[in-house]
Amino acid sequence: MKISDVPQDIGISEDIQVVSYATEDDGRYVKVGSRGWDPINVANGLAWQQITETIAETVAAIDQGHQSSLAFHMVLNQMDVPLLAHYTGFYKWRVRRHLKPKIFAKLKPELKEKYAVLFKISIAELEQVPDFPLGGL
Repeated sequence: MKISDVPQDIGISEDIQVVSYATEDDGRYVKVGSRGWDPINVANGLAWQQITETIAETVAAIDQGHQSSLAFHMVLNQMDVPLLAHYTGFYKWRVRRHLKPKIFAKLKPELKEKYAVLFKISIAELEQVPDFPLGGL
């Protein structure tokens, strides 16, 4: 595609651009900033809507005492149990146990520290679910 053909449809934000490759008049490929293309923007919007819904469901489960605050940070960082287990070095069954509020509350600080380091937050932040602007994602 030529530089003049790179889509510039306004997506989620006018400030966010993606890199596309296009050809100059002499045929050389160059990087060109693009605001996006409507089909991609729609797909991204739907994906963020799904992420927001998943976070809301997780917060509700935490509020009801069904899951620990670890679940919030896991979902916020778009991780599932196998991925979180891989990054922390814990077995999957252990991560699942840590998602239970009573088990998580009794974890040793060294174990919580592994999660906190991964999420780049403090242990105190790991133990809480912050006020999260679900409409603002």
